Amino acid sequence: MLLVNKTNNEVISENLMTADSFFKRLKGLMFTKELPEEDALHIIPCNEIHMFFMNYSIDVLYLDRNKEIVHMDEGMQPGKIGKKVKNAVSVIELPHGRIKTKSLAIGQEVEFRQR
Repeated sequence: MLLVNKTNNEVISENLMTADSFFKRLKGLMFTKELPEEDALHIIPCNEIHMFFMNYSIDVLYLDRNKEIVHMDEGMQPGKIGKKVKNAVSVIELPHGRIKTKSLAIGQEVEFRQR
């Protein structure tokens, strides 16, 4: 699935994976060596993440029910706990630097598209 910035129609990720079951959400990206450049992980439901058992930094988008970006964490490092975002219903974990390279901003909407 593609992750697209609905505001400017730019592709954010070529390969959006979904973690929507208890065990998929629990595992997330833990114990992985890297998040490939074109991959992203959508965790739903979710409004807070942790970076325990992670080996690399990531960027994180927090989305509300309309898929609008309501909070972002850039370069979240291993071992850290993210902020609990009250109005977020899901998060998207991206490779470190993706927020900056794709000029993502709070208030923009994203869209999930089939290839």
